[in-house]
Amino acid sequence: MELGRLEYLQALVTEFQATESAGTAAAAAPQPRAELPRAHRRFSVAEAKEQVLANLANFAYDPRNYEHLRQLQVLDLFLDMLSESSDTLVEFAIGGLCNLCLDKTNKDYILEANGVEPIINCLSSANEETVMSAVTTLMYLTTPQSRQQTTALPVVECMLRFSLSASRRLSNLATVFLEDYCTPLQVEEARSLSKHTAVGIPLPKD
Repeated sequence: MELGRLEYLQALVTEFQATESAGTAAAAAPQPRAELPRAHRRFSVAEAKEQVLANLANFAYDPRNYEHLRQLQVLDLFLDMLSESSDTLVEFAIGGLCNLCLDKTNKDYILEANGVEPIINCLSSANEETVMSAVTTLMYLTTPQSRQQTTALPVVECMLRFSLSASRRLSNLATVFLEDYCTPLQVEEARSLSKHTAVGIPLPKD
């Protein structure tokens, strides 16, 4: 990168914020029904947001960028994007968090920011990549202090269902979660409960 890392990442964050503001302004502006160009511009704004978020998620893979990303509050940005209606934005956001939480400082920040709940919500996504990243992120976030939340009964139930998925990637990952992060008692309790209740989280689409 010709620019310094911090400057380059700052430019990405600024671009994302500007794109988001432009999209909000376009959505709020009155428009005649026949004004198709504005609709096309909104679509372009959505694509631009996705591209910038994808770039930030990719930079989150490099430990050399961790401090800069924390300084630019990108962890908060990723957490905020988990509640977006766009499946693509959610996929990139949870992918970025998955990359970042390998670092203890980032992991502690996500846990203290109550990030586990929105990550668990990603398990209900129909997008397999989002679900894979969410499961992996929960693994990375599991500590003696957070285990009660990351391996809560509904999560274990999900993993039991995912372990039966036709997707080999997902079934293998869920099996690792059950074997390495859950106690036999937790698994048995979830298995017993699943026999008597309908689980509301669907399997992701292949």
